[in-house]
Amino acid sequence: MNAIGIIGYHHSGKTTLAAALINRLSQQGFLVASIKDIHNQDYRADKEGSNTWRHAQAGATQVFARGLQDAALILSPPPDLPGMLRLLSADWLIIEGLKTAAVPKIVCANDTAQADELIDDTVFALCGRIASGLSSYRGLPVFDSLGDVSELLSLVQQKSFAILPQSEPECCSACGKTCYQMAADIVQGRSSRSGCVLDSQNT
Repeated sequence: MNAIGIIGYHHSGKTTLAAALINRLSQQGFLVASIKDIHNQDYRADKEGSNTWRHAQAGATQVFARGLQDAALILSPPPDLPGMLRLLSADWLIIEGLKTAAVPKIVCANDTAQADELIDDTVFALCGRIASGLSSYRGLPVFDSLGDVSELLSLVQQKSFAILPQSEPECCSACGKTCYQMAADIVQGRSSRSGCVLDSQNT
């Protein structure tokens, strides 16, 4: 499963970009999964007092809410990224948020100050309001996600790779790097995806 991350501040265009990429990849026949990391203390996946909430309160750590139109799996406590990955099966994964995920990333920014705070070696492109005045910044291409996303999608497909194991540094680093460092090196062309020792040990 190839994965990319979309990071940025609130109201910087992350969801608009995520929806555009999901739509284009789906149109190409790919199965697409997504993760939306929500940093809001008031957000709850379930509603207090509902029947599913009562199941969880009684001690169920996994509650399936199955309706006539869709279904939701409610997990408590919320899983980390490796835990979520074990539940997903797709060709592509689009992650909105999760700045620490070891994946190639696009930064959505309103201005260069926001971009400067988020750019690191896992970032391969910029989007958002910053595109109104710039076509590139700090050596990175800048795209308007409200326009034609074909060029950006092509770059996404070039820069993405099968998601790394996302193991904790103390659990792996058999390659001499953390998964995050490995992802950065792959994005920057200093390493290749085949350098993951953990993958080769599990095959």
